[in-house]
Amino acid sequence: MSRIQHSVKSSLPPPLGCDLQVDAASCSSAALDFAHVLFAPLHYESGYAYPLIVWLHGQGADERQLQRVMPLISMRNYAAAAPQGLRVALAGEPAREGCGWQQTDEHIQQAERRIFEVIEMAGRKLHVARRRVFLAGFDCGGTMAFRVAMNHPEQFAGVISVCGAFPAGGTPFCNLVAARRLGMFLLTGRGSREYPAGAVCDNLRLLHSAGLSITLRQYPCGHELLPQMLADIDRWIIEQIAPPAAPAAESDPEWSREAE
Repeated sequence: MSRIQHSVKSSLPPPLGCDLQVDAASCSSAALDFAHVLFAPLHYESGYAYPLIVWLHGQGADERQLQRVMPLISMRNYAAAAPQGLRVALAGEPAREGCGWQQTDEHIQQAERRIFEVIEMAGRKLHVARRRVFLAGFDCGGTMAFRVAMNHPEQFAGVISVCGAFPAGGTPFCNLVAARRLGMFLLTGRGSREYPAGAVCDNLRLLHSAGLSITLRQYPCGHELLPQMLADIDRWIIEQIAPPAAPAAESDPEWSREAE
């Protein structure tokens, strides 16, 4: 893996002077027809099966958001991959386009295709624990993560949304029985105008009435990614994987090993 960095607009601090181990073909690939980033954990050991985080970026960002996210989740415990979203008009800027994930049939179909293709790509290049794939995202990426995980709950060990509402419309509960085994983690900012507290409460009531289990954490911020949120994502994933009687240290990837 080559080490590269891109300059990315983000509310997160730079990655503490660390270079990410990123696939040098992140902006173009003969195998995939969309831009993507693949992250290999620090001191990667091919004999171990790592949990995989698939990250969906927020509105107006791109797949390189992963490069700000992973140093603050963990540099050691996970493999990670991020597909680029589809072209969209940016809110309030009709003449300017960016990348994002909209809740339309086309975007949902393309999001599913890109997510499953980066999972397959990650599995070819790294030793990934196929039963430990976590789908995560920020803003519209979090909403799309909910949508795809609910459509295919058997494919994921958990879904994580940061400031992304549960999707409205369509049929998000079409696989409800299988989705009840899916771990869900929702992180929100108390001051968010895009996803206000009232909407968060409405989503919680809906999910609880459907018999779904979800963990909610709120933070004293607006609609943004905080380092504390990403540290909590690491802890939550470990709780989903590590046996309760033997909690593992965050700095040691051994808890994530799986014989396949």
